[in-house]
Formats: sequence, C-alpha cells, structure tokens
Amino acid sequence: MRLERLRRLAFDTAREYGFDPIETPIFEQSAVFLKVGESTDVVQHERYTFTDVGGVDLTLRPEGTAAIARAYVENGLFNAPQPVRLFYWGPMFRRERPQALRYRQHTQFGAELFGSEEPSADAEIMLLSTAVVAKAGLVDPVIRVNSLGCSLCRPTYRAALVEYYQPLRDAICEDCQRRLTQNPLRLLDCKVDQRAREQAPDIAQYWCDDCRQHFETVISMVQSTGRAIDRDPYLVRGFDYYTRTVFEVGHPELGTNVALFGGGRYDGLVASLDGPSVPGVGFGIGSERLLSALGERFMAVSSPSYYVAAVPGHHQAAFGLVEELRRRGVTCYVDLLSRSLKAQIRDANRRSDRVIIVGGREWDQGLVTLKYLNTGEQEAVSREPDQLARRLNPVPSA
Repeated sequence: MRLERLRRLAFDTAREYGFDPIETPIFEQSAVFLKVGESTDVVQHERYTFTDVGGVDLTLRPEGTAAIARAYVENGLFNAPQPVRLFYWGPMFRRERPQALRYRQHTQFGAELFGSEEPSADAEIMLLSTAVVAKAGLVDPVIRVNSLGCSLCRPTYRAALVEYYQPLRDAICEDCQRRLTQNPLRLLDCKVDQRAREQAPDIAQYWCDDCRQHFETVISMVQSTGRAIDRDPYLVRGFDYYTRTVFEVGHPELGTNVALFGGGRYDGLVASLDGPSVPGVGFGIGSERLLSALGERFMAVSSPSYYVAAVPGHHQAAFGLVEELRRRGVTCYVDLLSRSLKAQIRDANRRSDRVIIVGGREWDQGLVTLKYLNTGEQEAVSREPDQLARRLNPVPSA
C-alpha cells in the first residue's frame, strides 16, 4: 500500500515537471552495463548475469540510467524535440551482501533528461527529485553537490590524486588499493579510510573555466528556488559515467552523512552506447529506503480513506454513493457482505478511522453522518456528491 502510494505521488510529480513515463525490460544485454563502467562495484561484483539458450549474455538490470539511455538510442529519441524528459519505476537487482535497506531486489523511481548541457537541466532534475521527497513528508531536504570536471580538467586532477595516495598505498584498504589504479576518484568515497582523504587535493582547484561556471550556475539556480544546497568536496558517486555534476539528497533529521539517493550528469553515456554525442542528467531513488526514512510521515500526507457504512435497507444507496465519491478522487471502502451496521463499524476500524454512515433520518434530509472513530466526533454533512467530495478531500490552499 505505501509503495503504491509513493509510486502515484512520484508519477504525478514527474508529470508536473513535464516528464513522460518509459518502461525498459528487466533483462538487458550485459554489454549495456559493461560499456558504461566496468570498474564500478555494481558491474564488477553485484550483477546477476547469465547466458540464455541462444548464447546471449544477459544481466538483470542493476540500475535504470544505462537501460534508459540504451532505449533512447535504439528508438531514435535523439531525433525527437530536445530535451527528452523520461521517468521510470520498476525493480532493480544487485547481488549485494544482505544488510539493512540493501535488498537484492529493490524498487527504483528515477528520471532522466537527455539533450541539454545547460546548468538549468541539472537544477530541474534536482528540484524534481527533492519535490518527491518533500511531498512524501520529508520537508526541506538538503542537496549535497560536487563537480567531477570534464574530459579536459579531470585527467589533471586524477593524476594529482594518484600522486597523493601513492605513498599511502600500503595503509589504505584493499578496495582503495584497487581503486588507485582503476578509478582513483572513488578513493574519496571510501567509508573505511576517510582520514586519508582529509589532506587530498580538492578537485575545485582543477576545474576548467567552463566546469567552474557550470557548477556555480547550478548552485545559484537551485538556491534561487529556496532549496538548500551545499558543496561536498568528497562526493563522487559510484558510476563511471558521471561527468561534472553529481549530487545526493539527504535530510537534517537523518544526519549530515546519510544520503537517501543521488544522481548526476552523464554527458558521454549515450555515445558509449553507440548513439550520438548527447548530454544527459538524472537520478534514481530507492523506494524502500525512502519509505523507511519517511516512517509514519508518509501515511500522514497521503489522502485519507473513508469507510461508507449502510443502515439496514440502504446498502444499494451506500454502494452508489461510494462510486460517485471514487469518481471524484475520494478513496472509499464499502461493505460487500450485507453486514449489520455494527459489524460494518468493526470492519471500518481495521481499514480507516473515518466512517460515512448512509441511512436514517439524515439520509431523508439529504445528509450523511461523518464519524471520526479515533475521537468519536461526528457531524451531519450534505450527501450531494460534489459537496461531499470537497468536504472529504479539501483542496489545499496555495
């Protein structure tokens, strides 16, 4: 129930931002993921992969971005009016060590924007992602952001980082020893050797003028909307395809180092999948992780539900009223077992804390009784469907 409510909220928010839905197969050819980052942990250690009866090497998709980029290329969406805005929802699979909130099958909501290299595209993606979190109940989320530079300035920083870490090689963990040769930027992301990075060179000192201007404009545009955004010099993210902007979203209540989800810019991804040179930026939210962080707050912001109970002889009237309310966006339950009013109220206690009672003198007067089971309070309200729907689900003020 909570997962489905989150899905609806995420879909509605994405559409408000002008994004369209897309679905990709759960299986992808393994080359899709190998092309976009063989040195990432997801590709090296966490893929579920097998060869089918036709000899094709397949992988259960571990993340959404590469699959969406592959679909963008194969369907010629680069010929469509740009930018192309897409969102998705579905299962992802990672062969991780089981731990809290790390499921080998998890559900991900994400959005990808192709065809714009402007800072405004980065800002829009960040604002869409934080809008979902805020609407779900974690108001005032905080964005942590960094820039990984581009193909012009990143190699110089990479060399400086290797030079710094090389004398520390024997002191750092095994993963970092491997990263030192395969993906040095991931050294900054290590959860074991955090003290080693404190004196590491800052990539901001190596940005070219274009990367610096791009990053500063992203910060300015997000701040202008009132969203909190701060630079994290150690933020690099886990996929090789990221360029320039990377970001993570957290919340003050969760601690300064806890990330709910993240994303970033990947300007070379489409070309690596045999498409044209098209820039892109996006994010992915692990839905189970977000729901865990939300706790009961998410239930509080969801639309309330109502149990429509019927006085004997009024079951058909109650059934008709429920359908009228559902057409107007009200979530309703109704008795389908022709039970007594007392039995319906008992059933209502298991499903909702709000009951609409149909029948009696109130019904003859054009009214129904609205009862709040948690307080015992009740009131008579109009049974005219439009008026009743507005009373049950009032439109919030702007």
